[in-house]
Amino acid sequence: MDLWIFYVRFNLLIDKAGGNMEDYLRSMTMKDIGASLISADQFVALFNGGETVLLDIRYPFETRLWGMSFAVAIPLNELPDRLAELPRDKTIVCACPLDIRSNIACQFLLQQGFAAKILVGGLLALADRLRGGAANDLKLDRP
Repeated sequence: MDLWIFYVRFNLLIDKAGGNMEDYLRSMTMKDIGASLISADQFVALFNGGETVLLDIRYPFETRLWGMSFAVAIPLNELPDRLAELPRDKTIVCACPLDIRSNIACQFLLQQGFAAKILVGGLLALADRLRGGAANDLKLDRP
């Protein structure tokens, strides 16, 4: 059922963006799929270099429970109305607990002309990567 809901919602996003799911799927290659993914290690390196931002697309009740203070928090259902809050000169790394909703956000942002990627394994993978002393690997005080 979750995959069906994902398909329907994703199809609506593609249609609203001026295309359709069939054309989008016909044009997709394995290279496109791989290019849209980023690991937690890759994210940390690019974030430290000032090349990317983390977009937490969870709903407010989720981010109140636990959140990444360095992320831009825009719930998925508010994303179309809040695009101006995202930088166009950096890669937007979309994240949710795993990576289902971040797939939707990434594809929507790509349709809107942003450079966007999906955090593989989601926020859970990033939290695991930054656990304990490894949290020092993320440079939050950069220029």
